[in-house]
Amino acid sequence: MSSPAHSLVVEDLHVEVAGKEILKGVTLTLHSGELTALMGPNGSGKSTLAYALMGHPKYKVTSGRALLNGQDLLKLSVDQRSRAGLFLGFQYPQEVSGLSLSKFLWTAHMQRHTMDDADAEGFGRDLKTNLGYLGMDESLLKRSLNEGFSGGEKKRVEVLQMATIRPTFAILDEPDSGLDIDAVKAVGETVAKLHRPDAGILVITHYQRILKYIKPDRVHVMVDGVVALSGGKELAEKLEANGYDWVKVGLQGTA
Repeated sequence: MSSPAHSLVVEDLHVEVAGKEILKGVTLTLHSGELTALMGPNGSGKSTLAYALMGHPKYKVTSGRALLNGQDLLKLSVDQRSRAGLFLGFQYPQEVSGLSLSKFLWTAHMQRHTMDDADAEGFGRDLKTNLGYLGMDESLLKRSLNEGFSGGEKKRVEVLQMATIRPTFAILDEPDSGLDIDAVKAVGETVAKLHRPDAGILVITHYQRILKYIKPDRVHVMVDGVVALSGGKELAEKLEANGYDWVKVGLQGTA
């Protein structure tokens, strides 16, 4: 039996922050079964897109649409967007004192289950497997969420959350930032392993290094608040070698 097809469609999305327009007409379509990379220089609007789709109140959508399986995402609360299947892995994960990582993950798991259909043994089994993928020690489960964690541990926890929640679409905002080479490899390979035919993943990054392990199906380049260029994984390699200036020049030439 084939997996169900899902889509996240963004059409001509304009977003402003504190009265300044950051996104200037973003159009992008994500499909289940695909790993997609969104690249671009600092300040191009990549994180703004992620937070706007998730419903952060600081990011005001002034026009455009975002549809999750045909449902108007912009009319939903943050909680409703999450329950509809959207997940955001933060670039700067927050610490929550007094809430253990294990309790947090179990609570997240139960958002999609009831006590009647919850599988505690299966949850524990999957959690142990995913900890192994990420190279994380089980002792971290007893500690408060992200409190005292290194930058690499926090990024691994974001991926662990994605594995636990099993969203329809996951947006990972720079999961490789601040990581050493070994951590980038662990995170990248785990994201690839966790990818499902019935789900889509969008990885936001500046660099090609994590894409060596994720191996995206599609690469989009954002410059000055719009998606300026799209292609396959060879596009990421070209950006790594040549930077973003040539994309900016091309965008200016079409203005």
